[in-house]
Amino acid sequence: MKKVTESSSHYDHLEQMGVMELLQHINAEDHKVAPAIKEKLDSISELVEQIVPRMREGGRLFYIGAGTSGRLGILDASECPPTYGVPHDWVIGLIAGGDAAIRKAVENAEDDPNQAWLDIQAYGFSELDTVIGIAASGTTPYVIGGVNMAREKGLLTGCITCNPGSPLAKAVEFPIEVVVGPEFVTGSTRMKSGTAQKLVLNMISTAVMIKLGRVKGNKMVDMQLSNAKLVDRGTKMIMEATGLDYEKANQLLLSEGSVRNATEYYYKNQKGA
Repeated sequence: MKKVTESSSHYDHLEQMGVMELLQHINAEDHKVAPAIKEKLDSISELVEQIVPRMREGGRLFYIGAGTSGRLGILDASECPPTYGVPHDWVIGLIAGGDAAIRKAVENAEDDPNQAWLDIQAYGFSELDTVIGIAASGTTPYVIGGVNMAREKGLLTGCITCNPGSPLAKAVEFPIEVVVGPEFVTGSTRMKSGTAQKLVLNMISTAVMIKLGRVKGNKMVDMQLSNAKLVDRGTKMIMEATGLDYEKANQLLLSEGSVRNATEYYYKNQKGA
């Protein structure tokens, strides 16, 4: 299989370029990512439409990957609870080599085709769960083995890859193949491929959470109040929704614990008082 992600860069003699020239060329390559994703919106939509009803019934979303791909899955999963106020086990990111591999590569971890399913089983599983394999190359054994077992057990399977016709895409029911071309530094898939994967993950998790009712209007009404910035943001959301002044909105937010609860309380008990 010829891998686009391993194809030689369109640029050469990088070490001879000035800083501005390097940045201009990297930026030119980055501009290719969003159009490549646009071509795959139907595939992304099909996968999201399958995930939502399963999660409504109690299913969870697993991301599995190695290296950069695994880290991106963990990043997306870890941001769902603070952003949408959901439990930490709704969206789960797993990386080859375990949590130690988040910061430091674990040698040969991605080469074990059995480990991802063992990692998933540590959380238990049901046929309502979804497993999305993330691999720029589409050939990572850890990821392919994981989705193969998940599909065999009746879980919904999808993937995000940057090579067309990869073994990973063939292994899942709903493949998303975003082909962004050769990297600026040959084979460095943390660049365009990583950006493409991050953007697709943003789309999947955001669309899923919106359809699950975790956004009202355009606001993160269930976000966790984990720092002063978010408390201030939530207070201003309540001010906008209710007409209360800052102090009263802030008190209501802190007493009710979320923007959603605060505004619902206001309209049930406080309006006109």
